[in-house]
Amino acid sequence: MHTTQASGECIQESFAFQDLGGRKVVADFSGGVISSDGGALLLREMDRVAGLCRRVAGCFTDGRDARFVEHELEVLVAQRIQALALGYEDLNDHERLRRDPLLAAACGCTDVLGERRHGADKGCPLAGKSTLNRLELGAESTDARYRKIRAHPEKLQALLLERGVAAIPKQSAVIVLDFDATDDPLHGAQEGRFFHGYYGHYCYLPLYCFCGDIPLWAQLRTANRDASDGALAALQAIVAAVRERLGKEVIILVRADSGFCREELMGWIEAAPNVEYVFGLARNSRLTTLLEPAFVQTATLLDEDLMLAAAGAGATARPQVEGTARTFAELHYSTRKSWSRERRVIGKAEITGGKDNPRFLVTSLAGNEPWAAAHAMFQNGRSLYEEFYCARGDMENRIKEQQLDLFGDRTSTAYLASNQLRLWFSTFAYLLLRGLRACALKGTRLAAATAGSLRLHLLKIGAQITVSVRRIYVRLSSAFALADVFAEAHRRLRAAPAG
Repeated sequence: MHTTQASGECIQESFAFQDLGGRKVVADFSGGVISSDGGALLLREMDRVAGLCRRVAGCFTDGRDARFVEHELEVLVAQRIQALALGYEDLNDHERLRRDPLLAAACGCTDVLGERRHGADKGCPLAGKSTLNRLELGAESTDARYRKIRAHPEKLQALLLERGVAAIPKQSAVIVLDFDATDDPLHGAQEGRFFHGYYGHYCYLPLYCFCGDIPLWAQLRTANRDASDGALAALQAIVAAVRERLGKEVIILVRADSGFCREELMGWIEAAPNVEYVFGLARNSRLTTLLEPAFVQTATLLDEDLMLAAAGAGATARPQVEGTARTFAELHYSTRKSWSRERRVIGKAEITGGKDNPRFLVTSLAGNEPWAAAHAMFQNGRSLYEEFYCARGDMENRIKEQQLDLFGDRTSTAYLASNQLRLWFSTFAYLLLRGLRACALKGTRLAAATAGSLRLHLLKIGAQITVSVRRIYVRLSSAFALADVFAEAHRRLRAAPAG
C-alpha cells in the first residue's frame, strides 16, 4: 500500500481489498475523468427537443454586469434542473458537481474542463452552491441592489401551464384534471411555517393539478388555509389554456377529494360549458341516514337468513353481519346552508370485516351525457365511483414521484418565494423526464417507469470523458444493461426537431 505526504496529511493512493480466487483486488483513483451520469447526454437531447431550460431562463431577469459573468443564466438553470433529474437534491452537491465535465456539456457549458476559469475556480466549469443559492434567492426580493438575478413567479407558473398543456395529445376529446393538496413537512423556521392539525406537524400545503402524468399546476401555500384555497383561480387559468389549445368542444372533467367539495368550485364548473366535476363528499349523519337502505341490501348479500330473521322479529336496528360486500345508491342531496342547489350524490354502502364503511361522492354528471355513451365508467353510480373516482389515486402517485424522486419537498430556504422556486424547478425536472418517457421511450421496457426508475436504469451510466480540441469523447460502460434502450432513445431524440 502506497501513501504520499501532502500538507501534513497521509493520503492513501491505492486500496487493497480481499482477494478473489487467485487474484488480488486493488483500486486507486487513476481512472481519469469519469462520471456516473452518462445518461445526462439524453437529458441534453431532450432539452433540445423541448427547449425547456431556455424557456425557464426566460422567466428571469439577469442584471449582472456581463463583463464579469462566468456562468450564463441558461446554464445555471439547466444545471439546477438537470441535477434534480439526476438525483442531486441539495445545493451542497454542486460543490462536487461543478467539476463534472459531462454535466457541464449537458448544461450547454462550452468550457467543459473549466480551463478559462481563474483562481480557485480553475477546473470548475459549472457554478458552485453559492452562485446557485443567489439564483434561488432572487425570487425573494426585487431589489436589484441585492438580487442581480430576479425570478418572475407569474412567468414561471404561466410557462409550467403552457408546457403542460402542450404535452396533452391534441386529439383528446375528454381530459381529466386531478387536483390535490398534500403536506410538505418543514423542519426549520421557514417563512409561512404553520402547524397543520390533520398532518400533525409544521408544513407547507402545496396545491397540485395533473392531467394524467402531466403536471399543470404546482403552487406552494402556507398550511393555515382550506385545502381548496386557490383551486378556483388555478382551474380558471387551466381551463382557459386547455380551451386555447384543444378547442371549446373538449370535455374537461375535474376530479378531487372531499377537500375540494366547495360551493364556489362546483358552482363555477356547473356554469362553464363542457366542464364537469366528480368530488369526494365528506360523510355526515344526514347522508348516512339516506344510505341506510343500501346498507340493508349489503347486509342481505352477506347474510340473508339473519336479515330475514331480524325483520321477522321486528328489530329496529340492523344486525351486525360478518364479511365484506358493497352496494351503491343514487341520492339527491343538498346541505342546509352551504350549497346553492340539490346535487347528485353517489353513496357507497360498504361493510368491511363486519363494520360499516360509508363513502360518498358528488358530481355534476347526470349520467346521460351524449359524449359519455362511449365510456362505460360513466354509465352508473358503481362504475363512476369504482372505475373513475378511485382512479384519482394515480395522481397521488405522481405527487409522491415528484416529492420523493425529484425532491419537490426540499423547501428548506428561509423564504416562501424561493421555496416556491424550488418547487417549480422540481416540476420542470419532472416535465423533462416525463418528456423523455413520452418522446423517446414509448414501447420500450421503460415506457411506464417512474422518474426514480428512469434515473436508476437509464441515466446512471459510468462514463469516461476525454476532451480534445475537436471533440468530447464519452466512453459509456460496456457492461451497461440497457444499451439497446439507450440507443433507441438516442435515435428518436436525434430525429425529433428542436423545440
